[in-house]
Amino acid sequence: MSARVLYLACAIAMSAVLGGCGFHPLYAESGPSGGGHQIFQSIYVEPIDGEVAGYEMRNSLIDLLHGANRPEEAEYRLSITVRQIIQGIAIENDASITRYNYSLQADYTLTDRKTGKTIKAGSESTIAPYDVVTSPYATEVAERNAQKSGAHDLASRIQVELAAYFAHGAVRQ
Repeated sequence: MSARVLYLACAIAMSAVLGGCGFHPLYAESGPSGGGHQIFQSIYVEPIDGEVAGYEMRNSLIDLLHGANRPEEAEYRLSITVRQIIQGIAIENDASITRYNYSLQADYTLTDRKTGKTIKAGSESTIAPYDVVTSPYATEVAERNAQKSGAHDLASRIQVELAAYFAHGAVRQ
């Protein structure tokens, strides 16, 4: 039997197994709960304090969720608080730090806009390292990039958490 036929047989078998166990796409655009995309569009992301990280995280969440533009258009409000820690992790003999870990933690709360009831709450964290180089400008750019990548990573994690919550039978209020 050729490798191509074997791959095709495996793909068909996996499709049957996944279909039988109730597998469905997490970001489906339709379904019994309205689909992840439809629910995401009813979420307003509140402004986030935290300088660059807060700004980047909010923008990433708006892009990922395609959320409501104004709070009065939304069914849900997503509020987030962030904590940032910069910690030196590589120290030279002369006590200079050559590498940092930029740690970012986000606590989020999804509330029903009409009732004020908390629908989902959670916490996510990430670490983005960056190097210190001889150019102060390059080091600052590396730090900003670490903040941006950390914020985007947390936004993606929050999106997955919300998608999983709504996909596992959460009923729209």
